[in-house]
Parts: sequence; C-alpha cells; structure tokens
Amino acid sequence: MIMGSSAATRLALSRRGLLAGAGGLALTTAAAPAAARQARPHALADFFTPSATRGVALSPNGERIAIIRELREGGERRTVLDLVEAADPARPAIRSPLGDVECETMEWANNDRVLVGIKLTTRTGRDNRSASSFISAAGVEVVSRRMLSIDPATGGAVALFGDDRQRMRRARELGVVVDLLPDDPDHVLMASSTSLGVIALYRVDVRTGSAEEVERGDNDTFHWETQDGVPVIRYDINLSGTVITLHGRAPGERDWRMLRRVRVEEAPDFAWITQTDRPGVVLVSARQEGEDVESIRELDLRTFEFGAPLASRPGADVSGAVLDDRGRYLGAAFWKDRLEYDFAVPELAAHHRAMNRFFNNECNVELVDADVALNRFVTYVTGPREPGAWYLYDRGARSYVNLAQRTALTAERLGPAEAVTVATRDGASITAYLTAPPGAAPGPLVVLAHGGPELRDTLGWDRQGQVLAAQGWWVLQPNFRGSGGYGLGFASQGWGRWGERMQEDVEDAIAQVVAVKGLDADRVAIMGSSYGGYAALMGAVRRPELYKAAIGIAGVFDLPDMLEHVARRDDSPGKEAYEFWTKRIGQPQADAARLAQASPRRRAGEVACPVLLVHGVDDATVPVFQSRRMKDALQAAGKSVDYREIPDVGHGGWEEEVEQEMMERCIALLRRVFA
Repeated sequence: MIMGSSAATRLALSRRGLLAGAGGLALTTAAAPAAARQARPHALADFFTPSATRGVALSPNGERIAIIRELREGGERRTVLDLVEAADPARPAIRSPLGDVECETMEWANNDRVLVGIKLTTRTGRDNRSASSFISAAGVEVVSRRMLSIDPATGGAVALFGDDRQRMRRARELGVVVDLLPDDPDHVLMASSTSLGVIALYRVDVRTGSAEEVERGDNDTFHWETQDGVPVIRYDINLSGTVITLHGRAPGERDWRMLRRVRVEEAPDFAWITQTDRPGVVLVSARQEGEDVESIRELDLRTFEFGAPLASRPGADVSGAVLDDRGRYLGAAFWKDRLEYDFAVPELAAHHRAMNRFFNNECNVELVDADVALNRFVTYVTGPREPGAWYLYDRGARSYVNLAQRTALTAERLGPAEAVTVATRDGASITAYLTAPPGAAPGPLVVLAHGGPELRDTLGWDRQGQVLAAQGWWVLQPNFRGSGGYGLGFASQGWGRWGERMQEDVEDAIAQVVAVKGLDADRVAIMGSSYGGYAALMGAVRRPELYKAAIGIAGVFDLPDMLEHVARRDDSPGKEAYEFWTKRIGQPQADAARLAQASPRRRAGEVACPVLLVHGVDDATVPVFQSRRMKDALQAAGKSVDYREIPDVGHGGWEEEVEQEMMERCIALLRRVFA
C-alpha cells in the first residue's frame, strides 16, 4: 500500500553560477524579482507537458557529459543523445539521433560508451474501450526493454545481446545492468532470462553486444548484487510478488545461504548500498533488532554479522548514499525537511553547503554523479518550486552550471512551501508542509494525505500539490504519526490506530494552519492515494462537518476485506506480508469491532460530502474491489459519488495523460464545492 502523493524530489531554470570567495565555496544567486509574487499561476496543461530532458550522466574521468533529450517536431518524438564537454559546457554539443524511442535509463559503461535503456511499447488484441474509464485504449499493451551501447562521439550503437536473435525476439526484459565492472571497461554484467525461463547473469561486451552466461539463478531469482564482479547477494521473490528472500555468500563460496526476507510493498529495513575494498564485506542500510532508526553499516558475508552504525541520525532513517563513479561510498543521505548528507569524505560537506546556498537553501541538491577524482559532480536539484534540473559542479573551475531542466515551469508562478510544527491534542508534535498558492491570499484548503502509511512527505517537488495551489488553494501535507522516515518509534505510533490517532493528527494540523494563516474553515477538502485515499474517506466519515469533498485514489476502504485479501494472496513462508499488516492494522478476529469501525465502506451512511473514487483495474497492491465496494456502499446510502476505473494500469506509474485527466476531474469537483 505504498503509493503516496508524488513526493519525487526546481527554483531558477536557467541559472548559471560562478563561485566567488575563499576556497571557491560561495556561489552567486539571483534575487527574485519583486513582481514574482503577482505572477500568473501555471495552467494545468503546463504541469503535464512532456519532459524534454530524460537524463544526464558524467563520464568516469569527468571529461564528458551525456544528455538524453526527447524533442517534439510536428507532433512526432525525436530522441537524441547530446555529448557535452565538461570543461566547456556552453560549447555546442555533439548530437546523435536515436529515433522515436522512449529512454528510461542512461549511464556510462566506460569513458567512451554510454548505455541507454529504451522502452518499446506495442499494443495487441481487441478494443478495450470503457465508458467508465479515463482513456480509450485498444487492446493490451506489451512492453519490452532493450539496452543500447552508444559511442556518443560517432553515434555508432549496438544492442546488447543483439547477436542472439532468438533472445531478442522472445525476451521482454533485456535492459537490466547489474554491475558496470569498472575494472573491465569493455564488459558489463546483465540479467536476462534463459530459454528455460529462469534469470541468469551474463557478461556482455559493450562494443559488440555479445554475451556469455556467468551464473544461473533459481526459479524465483530476479536480481543480484556483486563485489568486484562476483555475485554476493541474490534476490528471490515469491509467486504472489509480496516478499523478497535475500541470499548471501562471500567471494569464493559456492553455496547461497538465506540472509533475510523483506516485503515488497513497504520500504524495507534492509537495502544494499555498495561494496567495500575488503573481500566479503559490503555496505548496507539496516535497522537491527531493538534499534529505532535505519543506519549505514558493514555486513560480513561470511558470518552475516553487522558492524556498528557508520552513519546514523536520531529520529531519521538513512534514505540512501552517494557514491563515486566506481561505486565508492562518499556519504549517507538523510531527509529532515530537505535532503542532507553525512559525508565520509569530510571536505565534500562545505561544497554541498555552497550548492544549497546557491538555491537560497530552498532546494534539495542530490549528488547523482561524481568522477573518480571527485573534481566534478552532476547534481539533480528539486524543491517545492523546482520540478527538477541538472547542474554541473566543477571544483577546479569554481563553477556551478545549469545543464538541463525537466520542464518550463517557472518558480515565480509556483507556490512557496514551508514546514509547520503542529501541536497535537495529546501533547505531541508532528511536522506538516504547507504550500501557498502563488500570491498567497487566504482561501480554501486541500489536505493531501500521503500513502504508505509508512512513507512521508518532504519539502520537495510535489506535482499534485502545485497543481492544486495553481487553482488558488492552499495545500497541507501532514506527516502524521505512523509515517515513515522518522524511525520505528514514530511509525509504530500509528500501528492499530487507523481511523483514530492518525486522523486526529491530520485534523489538528488543519485546525492550526486555518487559525494561523486565516484560511477559510468552511472550505476544506481532503484527497490522497493508497493509504491517503483511506485517510480521505475516513476523514469524511469522522468529520462530515469539516470536509466539503473527499477524493480517494487507489484507496483501502474496508480493513477486514483487505486483510482477508492479503491472507489469501500471501504464499510466503510464515505469511510475512499478512503478519506485517495485521501488526499495523489489527487482528481480524480479536479486533473485529474496531476494524469495522475504522472502515469507511461500513460507515458510508455517515459521509456528507461529495466523493470521487479512482482506481486502476490492474492494481496488484490494493485490489480494485476496494473502490468498487466503496462506491456501491455510497450509492446504497444515497450519497454523491463519482467513480472512475482506469484500464491497464496498476497502483502507480500512470501515464501523463491519465494523471492529467484525473487531476482535471479532481479540480472540477473541488471548484464546485468551494464555489
């Protein structure tokens, strides 16, 4: 149940900075014009304009930058690969045309070749149009992925596995790189299925595309992690796709041993980070028994023993790491309100602070690429008013240069956001994020509840939030107790409290911001996805006088029915998925009365406001019957409900046209109730 409001983590789109001051650590910034506060908000379509830039990557030696762009000419897509000299980014790029293809990934295999992962989509079968769906789609969509190895200086390209015609015809997934093999620049390790249908590892020549099998997995294997090119962790998944079993072994060992199991649907308490220079010792993020937060630590693959935390913060789970081009560990990433790093290379801290100051400390500066010498870095910058832009930080040249941006949205036409500390009714405190409409005039409030529930919102780019703010509405995103990222103690305060404490925290946040900002208490609505959809409908049940509309997207609306579905579907040893959810929601027998009381479907008659429900037919996380039954219950109770199903989509990752049409429907409802 992990789909949240889009919390993917832009201020000035064409900034170009020059460092000044001692050590080259001060960056010039541009002051916002005084008229910015009066700028006209963006139209809805502006938020869904296809992104021109698909990715940026720095070569291992830091000398060249590859940029994938999707250009539109006469309504047709033309994808190109631009090669930019890092020493002179303003110099015209060398452009290689790739044709009408959708690029999903890009990375340098070595200093001379770029790997580009492409997605190929075909549609087969009979017409599947539906009057109740957002889109009309003919047939079934079939997706295949391929990996191209390109010489960006000449445009010459080969398809990896391209000499195996039978594999190219039958295999859908030929785009997974497991290891770039930095000590073997002519080859990479890739995963692909064999003729028997199991996944195997292949050593693939990036110049010719030819491949040789290295190791074969079991029937349920789908991925590996490696140390110096040797597989040391293997991932197997159960038939229902709910639980992953990790097996480990040290280099030189033949037999795999079970390391642990993790759930697919929620952020696990264990994740691979990178290898170390000690054979059999790797870095992972993990939360050990009795610990509150997830930390970076060593794992000995011979004994499966964990070392003491190398990077850890009270009240904040580690969210990943920054690595150089060879995969060496440079530091750990943490989210407070914005992205922060604890660097293992101390001198990088001052540089990262300078980058943040360049954006007036309003953005999240993610280090996404670093050359081996740690002289040049590609950063991906996001923020409440920054949808995403790539910058080149050059320590030697003392410069910070904009390379590309995702959209043409401009900061002065977007809503500013702030963190708010909310005092709850029981004496605790939570953090919420409040986005003001451009111009910041008091008006209606829309609560945007995140999914999970053990996910969280941040001061980052949130398209749904900005779309709502562009309509003149304030947007509130509370990290209620039960949210993730703050440690297990905070998350566990929501266990068994669905429909109770978690809703109270949302209500307390509303009351505080309405009072402090002078917002219209008679025009409040609530919406969310997955758990957020549950929170929206449960809010409408609990406080019919408060909410003027409730919008539930792919939501859970009947807790006993959902637990029964999980129990039937869970084929993992020990029923880990079922145990996870009963621990967080409740036991179907022992807690039957409370679970019924906390299920919006069973209290549909108490809803007073109009409701919009949206669900993907192929949702494998929250089944579509949850929304169908909620709709039936509302209709039976004589309530106002608009129901839409979307064919051929799952729990998230919807196409832009589907997202846009959904937001149009949400806006239409909110305009009506706020009139």
